[in-house]
Amino acid sequence: MLLKELREEVLEANLELVRKGLVLYTFGNASGVDRAQGLVVIKPSGVDYDVLKAADMVVTDLEGKIVEGTLNPSSDLDTHTLLYREFTTIGAVVHTHSEFATSFAQAGLAIPAFGTTHADYFHGPVPVTAPLSDAAIQGRYVHETGLAIAQRFHAHDGKPALDPLAVPACLVAGHAPFVWGRTPSDAAHNAVVLEAVAKMAYRTLTLKASATEVSQSLLDRHYQRKHGANATYGQTRSV
Repeated sequence: MLLKELREEVLEANLELVRKGLVLYTFGNASGVDRAQGLVVIKPSGVDYDVLKAADMVVTDLEGKIVEGTLNPSSDLDTHTLLYREFTTIGAVVHTHSEFATSFAQAGLAIPAFGTTHADYFHGPVPVTAPLSDAAIQGRYVHETGLAIAQRFHAHDGKPALDPLAVPACLVAGHAPFVWGRTPSDAAHNAVVLEAVAKMAYRTLTLKASATEVSQSLLDRHYQRKHGANATYGQTRSV
């Protein structure tokens, strides 16, 4: 069986989404990529999480061609594979319809960086894509969804490009979030945190509609202390 270890990691990431309440029924999916082999492992479409096994995972190449597996891959496969091709530093992708992050997506709003909890994981607002055109929706819809995410991270409208590892998530307008990370566990973790900061942002705006984002200085300090070259968060030596 190809990529046995990665299959187990992807299965665990999918199950973590269920444990943390980010998916209902068979909503959502997680995948991982083996860069050395150019292969992707992804959840099969519509299979109940209660019976999902590592052996059920579908293996494809980076263009979405099935290499191994008897089940149909997630219907979001083309978005996952496009993100792997565009964002070469990421190792896993997660898609959910979690309640608060999806609410921002449906409103077509980015999630503002209101505080240090957000800054610990996302070095700036979590962006939202432009709405897809009718032609994109009626054409290669899932592929176009990935393009919309990638385009949001490219330099545009005088704004610099975003680093997908510094801002490991994007909201698809009218749809829901896609989240990623270096590993399937990392991507699932980021998806859980995304929902938490989306909930906090919603409540912040409910309490004060004119609330302003945290200062750039505080945003930088909190992000860098956890992810920077001289990070101080966590254990740096054996204890």
